[in-house]
Amino acid sequence: MKELDTDIACIRLANTHVISVTSPEIAREFLKKHDAVFASSPVTMATEYSSRGFLTIAVVPWGDQWKKMRKVMASEIITAARLRSLLDKRTEEVDNLVRFIYNQCKSNSGSSAVINLRLAARQCTGNVIRKMLFNRSYFGEGRKDGDPGYEEVEYIESVFTVLRHLYSFILSDYLPWLRPLDLEGHGKIVSEAMKVLNGYNDPLIDKRVKEWKDGKRKEPEDLLDAFILAKDSEGKPALSEMMFATLDNPSNAAEWAMAEMINQPEILQKATEEIERVVGNQRWVQESDIPRLNYVKSCAREAFRIHPISPFNLPHVSMPMPSFLATSSPKAAMFCLDGCIEEVDLTETELRFISFSTGRRGCMGVALGSAMTVMVLARLIQGFSWRVPSNEANIDLSVSENDLFMAKPLHAMAKPRLPGEQLYPPY
Repeated sequence: MKELDTDIACIRLANTHVISVTSPEIAREFLKKHDAVFASSPVTMATEYSSRGFLTIAVVPWGDQWKKMRKVMASEIITAARLRSLLDKRTEEVDNLVRFIYNQCKSNSGSSAVINLRLAARQCTGNVIRKMLFNRSYFGEGRKDGDPGYEEVEYIESVFTVLRHLYSFILSDYLPWLRPLDLEGHGKIVSEAMKVLNGYNDPLIDKRVKEWKDGKRKEPEDLLDAFILAKDSEGKPALSEMMFATLDNPSNAAEWAMAEMINQPEILQKATEEIERVVGNQRWVQESDIPRLNYVKSCAREAFRIHPISPFNLPHVSMPMPSFLATSSPKAAMFCLDGCIEEVDLTETELRFISFSTGRRGCMGVALGSAMTVMVLARLIQGFSWRVPSNEANIDLSVSENDLFMAKPLHAMAKPRLPGEQLYPPY
């Protein structure tokens, strides 16, 4: 777009017109005034495979299935009451994050250790949603030091494999007759990743369904139970999609925020001081503290602003031919919006900052995603002092060539900072 020196461009790929938008003003026109027109999603090989034939919600084209699942999610699954009921499960997993890092520090022949913060953040967010979905932290036995086991690592890697390919360019998405050839190999990659995910998810789901049918369960204890009890829900596909929706954005923002702050110790110190002022050093920060942690939230939002999870929001597809900015848009045009960011505010009514998208196609779990992001970041800041590893001058902030993650996983030196070992959760 910079090379074209334009804020909006239309590229024709076979019979599809792909329109990319990088201007906040145009984005607001699109996402606010014409939200109903651009409320559908493109059909791709990866979205079809990941949703088991479009049985979910986020990637499903506009239609009865999307309306049905959106109603189920809004009224039965992602409700304020439901999220409140699962607070203890989320708290348990951020406790596990602290335990995991603390155990590494203590087992390293001293009081500090170099921590892989990408691994820690991704596994924490994975554990949070796994606990909320299946009431378990691990698919296997896990490890005594709190480290993820082979199963959890394989699962998270498979989730990110699917996410990388959801809207990656493949020729057969525009020339469907080429799909059987799988020229880029994406079909095989996504199919194998989904086979891994379903291999872990489906046995748990089938077992739980049987328990309800046999009368062994009377009250719901997690989101899986909520899906089973919800009328017209598509349990297996929808549960997988919840994993996709909650893993990448919070963990990516936490990793980038920590990288930026470690390189700028004065910012990290201000965030630490705010937590000390609001929470103190005799208890752990909780979700109820988030409204008063404005500086920590600002750091998280700045990470969203500077380091979005992808160059573009999820693409939208137009339905009837609209009048867009007094011009005609091709029928069934696909629009891709970049972050279009001017200010850091998740509640910006003028859509100048977008972290979870917005409108009909906006993320339905904004409250959950925001809480997960801030809690991971706040616990990392509160529980440990952080600095650049001794063999490095600064944290390398290079961006990966293939996506917008850090080029190298963030490794940083951690040292427990709260007084007394009794505050750190024992394993």
